[in-house]
Amino acid sequence: MTLLIILAVVFGGVALMVILGEKYGKPMEAQEQQKYSKWLVILVFIMLFAALINQII
Repeated sequence: MTLLIILAVVFGGVALMVILGEKYGKPMEAQEQQKYSKWLVILVFIMLFAALINQII
């Protein structure tokens, strides 16, 4: 029963984020999206490298 309550709360939170994001969110400009894309690739590489080192040690 507890699992169903947790799943309902998580589902409700995600639904709330989607609804509010669609209502108040604005489209991202191309330059801003390109800037975030560069940082995202670097951060994903760092996280993969950190996970690899964590598994080795």
